[in-house]
Amino acid sequence: MDTNEDWAEKKEQVKNDRYSSHLGFINHLSHREKSGWKTSQTNFTTGVRGSIHTNQFLMRLESLGVKNKNTREDIRNKTVRKTLSMSDTILKFFFIALNSKTD
Repeated sequence: MDTNEDWAEKKEQVKNDRYSSHLGFINHLSHREKSGWKTSQTNFTTGVRGSIHTNQFLMRLESLGVKNKNTREDIRNKTVRKTLSMSDTILKFFFIALNSKTD
């Protein structure tokens, strides 16, 4: 959760650990087949409260080819808004579940 100072770094490590075997397999197969493919992983982490490390997020978008600064900002803003909207929906359903009478 994004209440801890290092929440993004911890989540980054979890994602890297989770997909390292996939990247390794693709790179191994590519090398074996001499395909020339190279894989890398780019993580985009948004906290449950809409927190985002702005500079990191924008730099990663740029590394994927999103060169226009306004476009990168627009993507970042929409990502935060969507995250907050989804969190709001989850909380609404949680509230309904807590307050529903079961027979």
